[in-house]
Amino acid sequence: MKNLFKLLLLSSVLIVSSLEQAQAAEVELDRVAAVVNSGVVLESEVKDLLASVTLQAKKNNQTLPSDRALRIQVIDKLINDAIIAQLGERMGIQISDAQLDETLSNMAKENKQSLESFRQALISDGLDYEKYRESVRNELISGEVRRASLRRRIYISPQEIANLLSVMKEQTNADVEYRLGHILIEFPNNPKQADISAAKVRAEKVLELLNDGSDFTNIAMTSSGGGNALEGGDLGWKTINEIPTLFSELVDGQEKGSIFGPIRTGLGFSIVKLVDVRGRQTVEVEEVKASHILIEPSIILSEAKAKELLQGFIDQLNAGEADFAELAKKHSDGPTSVRGGDLGWADPGKYDPAFSEALARLDIDEVGKPFRTSFGWHIAKLTGRRTLDATEQMNENRVYQLLYNRKFGMEGARWIKELRDEAYIEIIQTGKK
Repeated sequence: MKNLFKLLLLSSVLIVSSLEQAQAAEVELDRVAAVVNSGVVLESEVKDLLASVTLQAKKNNQTLPSDRALRIQVIDKLINDAIIAQLGERMGIQISDAQLDETLSNMAKENKQSLESFRQALISDGLDYEKYRESVRNELISGEVRRASLRRRIYISPQEIANLLSVMKEQTNADVEYRLGHILIEFPNNPKQADISAAKVRAEKVLELLNDGSDFTNIAMTSSGGGNALEGGDLGWKTINEIPTLFSELVDGQEKGSIFGPIRTGLGFSIVKLVDVRGRQTVEVEEVKASHILIEPSIILSEAKAKELLQGFIDQLNAGEADFAELAKKHSDGPTSVRGGDLGWADPGKYDPAFSEALARLDIDEVGKPFRTSFGWHIAKLTGRRTLDATEQMNENRVYQLLYNRKFGMEGARWIKELRDEAYIEIIQTGKK
């Protein structure tokens, strides 16, 4: 009996010990990597993004920086993502499952795959599809928050439009696109002269390494404070008029592979590489003509009531009891209400993604079901579609978009820096066992 009691006691100890180890393993998996305001970045999120970046680098035959340097950049990005997500939550920005599924379907089409084969390809690469799906949702929310926040910060004067129109008429390089790499050596908050001098020394050291043959992508991932650091500093293909003026004056007419800098900006010292040059690709863009009615939810008007109100308008329209323009003039909260909700001809890409996706589902003269954007609840009526050769356009709308794109990157970097300055951030240092 005593031996039986000892065996039972030993078994109990082993079971408790096993449970404690399992719980410890679970805590280890989801420990906090960083505190961001009232939220956290989990270690599991860091590991997932590290795996994704490593997989992408392997596909591109790209060398990666040290594990420590890469981890710093990954945590930095996840902190930015958390700050933007928190702002999006306060703004009430949401991406529905239907919007998310449509985005994933479009991504699959771009890869010439069905949605199911796209999903299987991700799983084959070792990615968790549900986590990937949610990461796409987060990126869509982040994009909406950025656009909504930066739209208010970017001002383009009529004189700027007139000046660029004049320049473009005389340009001989309008059919050239440039692919740039960018490394930013950031200033700290409220930099003193000593901080600026120290940043310049670091930038000159980086430039020296690059001129001696070091890999630009690797150094960007290791050292850059720019938003494209995890992509190796890649800014993508841009025309001369979309590149920030400080950079365009340097790269115009230069050979690929050329490196320039350090270039001082309000954020720090930039180093730019002209990765490649090509003839401008002919681009056809579809423009749409649409009208909409916007209802903004409030303390008095709930989300459900706003959606219900719009559904009531649809029922009236379908029954022939109302006119869309008159309903817009009477009820829409948008600035286009005075025009009966008419938005005119526009590239759908300039709209909130949820709005452009809603228009993509409509036939001419069709009114779609209510949908949510960062501005509120809408119904939209599509009244026309047309295809234009964007490379031949030189109108004010096109020039405005070029100027907007040029300012968006720099203003976006200032905006996220301001958000970080106002946020409470604590990175949890953990030693390896």
